[in-house]
Amino acid sequence: MASPNERLVQWLRDAHAMEEQAETMLSQTAERLEHYPELKRRIEQHAEETRRQAERLKTCLERLNGGSSAFKDAAGKMMGVGQAMSGLFAGDEVVKAALASYTFEHMEIASYRSLIATADQCGDAETRRVCEENLAEEEAMAKWLGDNLSDVTRAYLAREAAPETTSKH
Repeated sequence: MASPNERLVQWLRDAHAMEEQAETMLSQTAERLEHYPELKRRIEQHAEETRRQAERLKTCLERLNGGSSAFKDAAGKMMGVGQAMSGLFAGDEVVKAALASYTFEHMEIASYRSLIATADQCGDAETRRVCEENLAEEEAMAKWLGDNLSDVTRAYLAREAAPETTSKH
């Protein structure tokens, strides 16, 4: 049975890989959103936040002598590419990307809440602080997506209905 400290390191590695996956997915999705400038801008902003989150987690892991997992990071990046590409040939890619991003944000939120509880159990105030900072950014992105999902959907439907539109995403 693993100790709370061992779990903290393991779950920090998982979170680091999750952020690597998210950054890949967000960056590749943003490249294809030329007709949705507000969504593109917010996704690009969050991709940069995500890069910083991964760096903060890496710093925690180094402080705990845990290091990140090259395998998990590589697998996360590959999954991010797959997720970003999954909607590439779908006409409604922008809506599917917004739904996937909203869902992924909530998985990240749950992960950081669990990490905060684990850091508390271990008496690791610095990891708690980092996870709270990351959590706040994830909650802000989830809120933005939730607040804007209807508008993104309506914009997509309007573009789809326009006969001169050749590219819907």
